[in-house]
Amino acid sequence: MAMRRHAAFLPILATALGIGLFSLMDAFMKSASLAIGAYSALLLRSLIGLALIGPVWVTLKRQWPSAGVLRIHLMRGAVAASMALTFFFALTRLPLAEAIALSFIAPLIALWLAALLLGERIRPQAIVAAVLGLAGTLVIVGGRIGRERMSEEAAWGLAALALSAVLYAWNLVLQRQQALVARPTEVAAFQNGIVSLILLTAAPWLLVLPDAAGWRDIGAGAVLAVSAAMILSWAYGRAEAQVLVPVEYSGFLWAILFGWLFFAEEVTAATIAGALLIAVGSWISGRSRPEQSAV
Repeated sequence: MAMRRHAAFLPILATALGIGLFSLMDAFMKSASLAIGAYSALLLRSLIGLALIGPVWVTLKRQWPSAGVLRIHLMRGAVAASMALTFFFALTRLPLAEAIALSFIAPLIALWLAALLLGERIRPQAIVAAVLGLAGTLVIVGGRIGRERMSEEAAWGLAALALSAVLYAWNLVLQRQQALVARPTEVAAFQNGIVSLILLTAAPWLLVLPDAAGWRDIGAGAVLAVSAAMILSWAYGRAEAQVLVPVEYSGFLWAILFGWLFFAEEVTAATIAGALLIAVGSWISGRSRPEQSAV
């Protein structure tokens, strides 16, 4: 019995580890984006990620996806490219913890997009969650405005983060569709490949090559991103989403730690309070999912 409880707890630990690796990746990518820009950092990270996961997919001899599956890959790749680009741009304008806290509104937006795109019925819990998420966002933004005059750079960062959150929510909906038709190695390989192809179109004009320190940051970001994706795939294959979704919000704690270690960033009370409101809202929305899946 004790061994069974221990085995059931392993996916939770794996999820916390995966989220921690993603948060550490954000710190490395913020450093790289500050040095050479969000575009160049994302393109190079995607190319390195493809070089890491592509041979694994080829070695496993996966068949080329059908036209229908390829359409899903292409759509998610395009959304992921825009999502990551706007998020890394926001990281160059905002503290790491503040940016990740504000990005927590994405799961709430995903509920509404699921209703719009997948025909899912919005339950009362989702409405409560959306209100709490909006309140948390207003607390964080209001705290920034109340603490200091909003600079033009911070305003651009908040605008980019809002767009990134919407795109991330759409990405979550596409991820549900993608998980039904493709394995994790295929998903990772095609996402890195498609993002790379999309961004390469502007490389002759926008690409900036980093120095040795930049290559180190981007390489570390690529390794961390691929590793985190594989760990989370393992965890979500062994536990229900309703059990693991609340663990996603440990990312805020990781962001506080890495923002302080890497960039000496302070965390305000308003950011913590807003993040808690958003996390509670998302926890409430997560608890409503078993009822939806049972219908």
